[in-house]
Amino acid sequence: MPREVVIIECTEARKEGKAASRYMTTRNKKLSQEKVELKKYNPHLRRHTVHKEIRSAAH
Repeated sequence: MPREVVIIECTEARKEGKAASRYMTTRNKKLSQEKVELKKYNPHLRRHTVHKEIRSAAH
């Protein structure tokens, strides 16, 4: 199966001393080997921030 489940975490929350938000998403392993980077909503900061992949999730 080419799709892989990954966990992404907020990059800005730690700098501000707040809780980091985490999301689960998928990526196509064959087409993109680089880490996933998406803009998602962080409810602790109350705004959209950049979230980067931290690890692959086990099924």
